Amino acid sequence: MSAREDPAGVSLSGVMDEDRRAARTAGALLPPHMPALMVALTAVTGVIEAVSLLALGPAFTAMQTGNVLFLAFGAAQAGNLPTLPAGISLAAFVLGVVCGSHLEAVSEARGRRWFIMGLLVEAGLLLAAAAAAWGLAPQYGAPTPRHLAVTAVLALAMGLRNTTIMRANVPGVPTTLVTRSMTAFLGGSAMGRVAVYGYRTAGWRLRGLSILAMFAGGFAGALLIRAGCPVGWLLLPPAAAVLVVGLVYRGQPPLHTGPAGGRDRSP
Repeated sequence: MSAREDPAGVSLSGVMDEDRRAARTAGALLPPHMPALMVALTAVTGVIEAVSLLALGPAFTAMQTGNVLFLAFGAAQAGNLPTLPAGISLAAFVLGVVCGSHLEAVSEARGRRWFIMGLLVEAGLLLAAAAAAWGLAPQYGAPTPRHLAVTAVLALAMGLRNTTIMRANVPGVPTTLVTRSMTAFLGGSAMGRVAVYGYRTAGWRLRGLSILAMFAGGFAGALLIRAGCPVGWLLLPPAAAVLVVGLVYRGQPPLHTGPAGGRDRSP
């Protein structure tokens, strides 16, 4: 077995090369404002997860790891956590990923810019969730059918978002979770001293900004929930932010949503 492979046969050199390229070239092959737009979308995720977990759930809509664990705890009959919200969110997320993948393939085949279309569809779904939640009071732990319906629409939108962002492949900013970004940020810091993560490079700073953006979005959403803001109103700013990101990106160079991501070099 090669020293560059783990026991399962996964190439470690490929992972290290990916991190090295991300640290060195983050932002270099992307449209000029792309990193800032991705950070904005990360903050939107923080708000949405605050709403879904604290006002509709308990369930996550973007970070499905939590829902898988909620279902596992429920299957073990431990913790007294309701599993229906998590199950509905997970099912809607799966549907969003599948639909997003098919729509992207069709759009790319026809020469359309899927990244913009994906964001516009996401904004539409968030507006639909806000309309469905209009006048709905935040409620944690005992969601009504209406709360569950809003959760499903949000998870559908986040499944679509994950498809859009994964194919765009912007280094360091997945926009719907920060675990890997945090690992690379800390590993490449003065504390971790892992050279491949590019301490103080553009990619390293971008990872730090994505962590702060997720925290800021979750903090803002939680404060609005504590203030008694209705769920419908809570979802309007995220919908508007995603719409603005999509419209701003329209003026940027085309982004190729292939496996490597980055700027499209075609004429």
